[in-house]
Amino acid sequence: MTPRVPEVATTEQLMATIDDLVAMAPRATGTAGGAKAADYVADRFRGAGLDEVWVEETDSFAWEPSLTTVHVDGEEVACAPIRHCALPGHEHVGTLGTGPDGVTAELVDIGAGKVADHDVAGRIVLFDLTFDLPQWALLPLSEYVHDPDRRMLNREALRSRNPYITSLTRTMRDAAAAGAVGVIGVLRDYPESLSYHNEYYRRTLLTLPGAWLTRSAGAALRRRLGPGAQARLTLVAERRRVTARTVIGVLHGASPETVMVQSHHDSIGPGAVEDASGTAEVIALAEHAVARFRAGRPWQKTLMFVTFDSHFTGYQAHRAFARRYTIDADSPYRLALNLTVEHVGLRARAGADGGFETLDESEPRAFFENVSPPMKLAVARAIRRHGLGATSMLNASLLEFTLDGMPTDASFTFTAGVPTISLVSGPLYLYDDADTVDKIDVDQLVPVARAFADLMEAADSRHPGRLGLIPRAVRRRLPRGRW
Repeated sequence: MTPRVPEVATTEQLMATIDDLVAMAPRATGTAGGAKAADYVADRFRGAGLDEVWVEETDSFAWEPSLTTVHVDGEEVACAPIRHCALPGHEHVGTLGTGPDGVTAELVDIGAGKVADHDVAGRIVLFDLTFDLPQWALLPLSEYVHDPDRRMLNREALRSRNPYITSLTRTMRDAAAAGAVGVIGVLRDYPESLSYHNEYYRRTLLTLPGAWLTRSAGAALRRRLGPGAQARLTLVAERRRVTARTVIGVLHGASPETVMVQSHHDSIGPGAVEDASGTAEVIALAEHAVARFRAGRPWQKTLMFVTFDSHFTGYQAHRAFARRYTIDADSPYRLALNLTVEHVGLRARAGADGGFETLDESEPRAFFENVSPPMKLAVARAIRRHGLGATSMLNASLLEFTLDGMPTDASFTFTAGVPTISLVSGPLYLYDDADTVDKIDVDQLVPVARAFADLMEAADSRHPGRLGLIPRAVRRRLPRGRW
């Protein structure tokens, strides 16, 4: 008789973990909350009974603003800093920005247009931040869509845009190249919030000082702008070197071939959906793996559970991990598959009151994957079996050979050659202080955990060199780790 496998987790258990992590926020890299979150995950891994648990440390950076103001023709406009701006180099530390006196120059409004169409030399650029990747643009990559209630395949949802792929980097790059002295971004596609915390886009330095305005503040400013309007932008920030912490726990199987389960524990604000939800899933899956072993169902492959820091500060921890465990030929673990889980959240949109309107439905989400046909089938079956609605499977095979990889926390092991199945979504509040526990898709916490438990089992029974769409022996001869 086959031993009974224990349930993965209950909703209450998963929510308790999320509540614990949110209570530590902000969990930013280099903060007390970030260190506490790493310790918490390590303690939970040890409590689960994993064979080995350790924390690896990597240098990263904290960017901390102390003063941000915008004045136009002598009138102050409420604003917030563009994070990681005024940065002359990726390794730079020290005081950044304009100094307390600010920079004063003529304001040039380019709207959502191109910097090149305007004379911005010696001026401050006023621009609209646009969110550039609508949901429908991912459809050509789709291999399978499960949306029985049409929560994703409807006009409104397909037109929604995630807050990660934006016009910020190209506007900042082009403005700096054209001789501008600063930028002011209007959050055109966003609710009335100044808590939009943009990521550190590691491939483009944001060299100019900058500030955000809300949509309504931008509209009010434009109504009173006249020819030759003068703006004063003040931004003072400090960038310092800090420690990022990667928490790793291992359950040894019969083979050193390893299935990795991943998320990230850091956050800028409360970080309930990003990514207390993913971290809670990883912890629950670690507990399930040990419980299955103790119930008499041993694992053939080794299981590695990992949560990362530095997601918002340059992914230094992710890159160090990928070099150590995938590129290095002497790695003690042969990573056969990466399973990454992020963002178990509800859908939201800009509400009539200007804030975030949370809907009682899952944010459209996708499994980015580059796995073999049998594993693709396993993903589709897990989605359907556990009722993961508004969910698609996206073929990411070509993305593994690009410099940017896939837009998920798994990108660096992925581009280093590890076959990957990565669940992610892009709700509107993802980078906002509005990412609170009420945004958790509570009804989907257990189904997502069950789906990933199925994928762990499916990978455990298959040949480790054939989990990827490209067999391992071939993939290792192709470019890897080009980040």
